[in-house]
Amino acid sequence: MRTVVLVEWLQIALRRDVVVRGVKVGLIVGTILTAINHRDLILGGIFDAASAWKIPLTYLVPYCVSTYAGVSAIIAEQDS
Repeated sequence: MRTVVLVEWLQIALRRDVVVRGVKVGLIVGTILTAINHRDLILGGIFDAASAWKIPLTYLVPYCVSTYAGVSAIIAEQDS
């Protein structure tokens, strides 16, 4: 197993296919999680400071997980 430097990892993470997959996963999973976790705020029209950062994070986390998984799979494929 080789050591992957940060620059190489970021180059893979910024590849179009990895970014597009991450955005799709982030939008789908983020929307589902937002509907589950924040529906009362959305339906009530009540947005406070906490919601202002929690909802975007609900989309960002699945994007990051998808990107990490994609980069890891690409690196593992290159190593084999």
